[in-house]
Amino acid sequence: MERLAVVVIGAGQAGLSAGYHLRRSGLRPDRDFVILDRPPNPGGAWQFRWPTLTYGRVHGMHALPGMELTDADPERPSAEVIGEYFARYERAFDLRVRRPVTVHAVREAGGGALRVETSAGDWTTAALINATGTWDRPFWPRVPGQQAFRGRQLHTHDYPGPLDPAFADQRVVVVGGGTSAVQHLLEIAPRARATTWVTRREPLFREGPFDQERGRAAVERVERRVREGLPPRSVVSVTGLPLTEEMRQARRDGVLVRHPMFERITPEGVRWADGTELPADTLLWATGFRPALAHLAPLGLREPGGGVRMAGTRVERDPRVHLVGYGPSASTIGANRAGRAAVREVRRLLGSSAAAREVVDVLEDTARVA
Repeated sequence: MERLAVVVIGAGQAGLSAGYHLRRSGLRPDRDFVILDRPPNPGGAWQFRWPTLTYGRVHGMHALPGMELTDADPERPSAEVIGEYFARYERAFDLRVRRPVTVHAVREAGGGALRVETSAGDWTTAALINATGTWDRPFWPRVPGQQAFRGRQLHTHDYPGPLDPAFADQRVVVVGGGTSAVQHLLEIAPRARATTWVTRREPLFREGPFDQERGRAAVERVERRVREGLPPRSVVSVTGLPLTEEMRQARRDGVLVRHPMFERITPEGVRWADGTELPADTLLWATGFRPALAHLAPLGLREPGGGVRMAGTRVERDPRVHLVGYGPSASTIGANRAGRAAVREVRRLLGSSAAAREVVDVLEDTARVA
């Protein structure tokens, strides 16, 4: 079992940002900290995005600290562009990400340390920076009759893109009020026989630029929830959908027309409370994701409200654990800031905790022998 000062779980935007700031603070990869990543390649969740999501259509991609993303072809798939960028970043800053590694659980190790149990062995650490995001936990609403549906059901997590032959001449119901739902709907509509857009709440469209004042207000609403120990809400729930010219045209064409949530799924389609039925071949659930935190369950971090109470990036119930890319930092620019803030707090912990000092002393002794 290896002993380290810090273990970072996840190598998406937040995890790489944390790794960058750990290096800048003087800690060394493999000696003092390690970054563990479950996916097989660099790119975080971006590597799994559908091929028609080109870089030019990505909403709000912010560069990682210390290296700009320049000269990216907006017509190339975002999975390729961002995957290559993340790979260059890992090499440039010698972050030595270990992959593919699945983290099974994080537990108490005694003496104030944590044990990180993984598919590649176990680590003991004084501090943990968790950057696992949400991609591994797609949210599927439960609707009566769901199991009896004879057509195809898939989630954004598994969306293959509009060129999938299964969409041709199909009746497709897209469920969800976020940006992904609208993107799926608009690109499937020209190929499908019919499309229907369903949301639980009336969508809120936002006109005009998303300026700093609006951004601060949105972040504050999300921060308030995590300070209270409530689950974070989706980005769209606090920012609204940006009303683009493509969306305006889709409204004029009768494609982007919202219908309320159906009450039941039938073997052949969906049914509303008033008895209206709609036949469907495919149900596409663009219903978002939840934070992937199951591996932290042994630490008992959740509050009665279902979320994790936070003070900045630090978990209130356990100051050894930091969540980055969670709640208000679940954006590319927010992840950068959270990585820096988490490392600042971790360095303070390493200087004040007896268990952390013990780990650091062992590391320094090992370095002197080497």
